[in-house]
Amino acid sequence: MLKKNYPEEGELVVGTVTKVQGFGSFVSLDEYPHKEGFIHISEIATGWVKRIRNYVREKQKVVCKVLRVEAAKNHIDLSLKRVNEHQRREKIQEWKNNQKSTKLFEMVAENIGKPVDVCYKDFGEELIKKYGSLYEAFEECAYDPETLKNDGFSGDWLKEFEKVSKDNISIPFVGIKGQITITSWLPDGVKHIREALSLAEQSEYEDVDIQIKYIGAPRYLITVKAPDYKIAEDQMKKAVERTTEYISNWNGECEFKREIEE
Repeated sequence: MLKKNYPEEGELVVGTVTKVQGFGSFVSLDEYPHKEGFIHISEIATGWVKRIRNYVREKQKVVCKVLRVEAAKNHIDLSLKRVNEHQRREKIQEWKNNQKSTKLFEMVAENIGKPVDVCYKDFGEELIKKYGSLYEAFEECAYDPETLKNDGFSGDWLKEFEKVSKDNISIPFVGIKGQITITSWLPDGVKHIREALSLAEQSEYEDVDIQIKYIGAPRYLITVKAPDYKIAEDQMKKAVERTTEYISNWNGECEFKREIEE
């Protein structure tokens, strides 16, 4: 959904270069209808810019930082050099997500037989208010269809919203891994090691997968796959704690070393 009015100073915006001149570049702001910003040559890149076209060209998609907004003059100053690569990637992904969610919302509106603007008023604006963006609302619904209901949303549109979410949104999963070194000095220590590792594979979440693989005694590989790093780290920690607590009760020891899975 396109934003209204003007961007705020300090905001990152996605734009399309419309004209390149010797003293700077004009950029049409993709998220703000009929708004254009200007990048002075001094804000194109760090250091001396000998030839501006070495850095920007017409129809190029760029991420800029808003330096100044003069609404009365319909003037927006932008900077290209003040956006680092990490910020650029994140903003482009956010912009792509917003574009996708706009199309998905239009699909929902069409499938329930209502105009898009009516759907925004009926439930779209509340979804954005609750989840921060339409894309996050679709993502939450794809992850757990009951989320919207649990958060107080109701209506005939929910069923179609759920269907569109499931058909078009893929929930990203992350993986982390580590190495467990486990020993037990009892005669039946192998049995207790197996039990300890079995406890490690148990998770309190249905969408978290914990697996133990044999490397070579006494070393084992533990991998955790989860919807995000925070959950993965938490479940890895608890898995190791379960293993350590159990084996320590059977005259054993457990050491853990962790690395992020690439």
